Amino acid sequence: MARAIMVQGAGSNVGKSMLVAGLCRHFARTGLRVRPFKPQNMSNNAAVTADGGEIGRAQALQALACGVEPMVDMNPVLLKPETDTGSQVVVQGQRLATVRARDYAALKPQLLAACLGSFRRLAAGCDLVIVEGAGSPAEINLRAGDIANMGFAEAADIPVLLAGDIDRGGVIAQLVGTQAVLTPADAARIKGFLVNKFRGDVPLFEDGMTAIAARTGWAPLGVVPWFDEAWRLPAEDILDIRSAPRAGAFRIAVPRLRRIANFDDLDPLSSDPAVSVEIVPPGRPLPVCDLVLIPGSKTTIADLEAFRAEGWDVDLAAHVRRGGHVLGICGGYQMLGRIIADPEGLEGPARSVKGLGLLDVETVMQPGKHLARVRAEDVETSAGVDGYEIHLGETTGPDTARGWLRRDGQVVGAASADGRVRGCYLHGLFAGDAFRAAYLQRLGANPAARDYGTEVEATLDALADHLARALDIEALDRIARPVALTD
Repeated sequence: MARAIMVQGAGSNVGKSMLVAGLCRHFARTGLRVRPFKPQNMSNNAAVTADGGEIGRAQALQALACGVEPMVDMNPVLLKPETDTGSQVVVQGQRLATVRARDYAALKPQLLAACLGSFRRLAAGCDLVIVEGAGSPAEINLRAGDIANMGFAEAADIPVLLAGDIDRGGVIAQLVGTQAVLTPADAARIKGFLVNKFRGDVPLFEDGMTAIAARTGWAPLGVVPWFDEAWRLPAEDILDIRSAPRAGAFRIAVPRLRRIANFDDLDPLSSDPAVSVEIVPPGRPLPVCDLVLIPGSKTTIADLEAFRAEGWDVDLAAHVRRGGHVLGICGGYQMLGRIIADPEGLEGPARSVKGLGLLDVETVMQPGKHLARVRAEDVETSAGVDGYEIHLGETTGPDTARGWLRRDGQVVGAASADGRVRGCYLHGLFAGDAFRAAYLQRLGANPAARDYGTEVEATLDALADHLARALDIEALDRIARPVALTD
């Protein structure tokens, strides 16, 4: 019978996703069939699954840590923010609706049923499910109808570990304060705690661990030192791309779009010692560089308007005049064209706007999201890549005659007459080592000979070893309890 345990955080960004990935790899290496699960995620960084849906990118990494294909049941509810007050709701891999935050609560009973169904299907086919919470259970204003933290843990009847982040300071207050605001029943569901991201001499925090245990009654499971290799793993947050500790000679500038989406294209580039990836925040001009890479966007027209408001369109035009290269992926590809039309208002008000005009193409947004795992190759070198497409809209025009990728025998993408401006819908391009090397070499870079996939696998192994040294794994294993497969 499958068992389960849930990792929740005393705050956001305490490292839950990485903790779950490392624990998944550890227990998978012991021979258990392990699966990750996150009932509700909020992210525009999605992955396309083999069963034709989309889930949060972090759960795809956790599936890799388990040695299995990602499945929609691993993240049954994915919220993809489109505005400050509204999100697209994806349920078991497929778009359900776009709702305002104030209306989301009405959906929660339906969504809890979907989460429990997915959780039980996963549990029925494995030995251990490691569940990741979202945000913090200390947000007690969200407890009624909760499906992300204690509400789900109660409904599924699973025990909880609580993680705190000492790097931010105040970790004792984080953990003890969380217990103070929880109901007695929710506090009792927490069976142990750990402290993450410790820098320095771990024994110096022994008194802190004792103090937390004394005040909460929870079992201390360990202090996890800072994991120096974290930057080698695919980033869940765009800000984490900047954590790589060195910069190469070939400079890539990436404007940080407000609704940036599916930026995993940057991970293999940022970890290449020959490359420097600079994420350019609003308020700063695009720097002089070799390549401007415009990434995907959840709301292409709105992000294009913000791009112009920042003056980045002027910077981009100057970059092109200097002989620089431009690559647009997905929403970035659409922005590079002459026109973007959204006649049905799929991403906001119905309208048509002028694009950046660097590619002679136009895009029309159409109902029905295109989701597909894709095998493609570089037209010039035949270097292959396994990627995915996830987008609304169809792009057509003269520059598509100069497609630079081949998929299913057809040439796709678009390029300017001089080849310095290119666009495509294919995400995951640069994870292919031969493709990445060929692309960068054409632009004048000298990329290192690498096996990106092997590097990620080795880092997951190192993370698992790191957690095994730091945590009381046997106590953690004892806390996991059998899953009830029916109500």
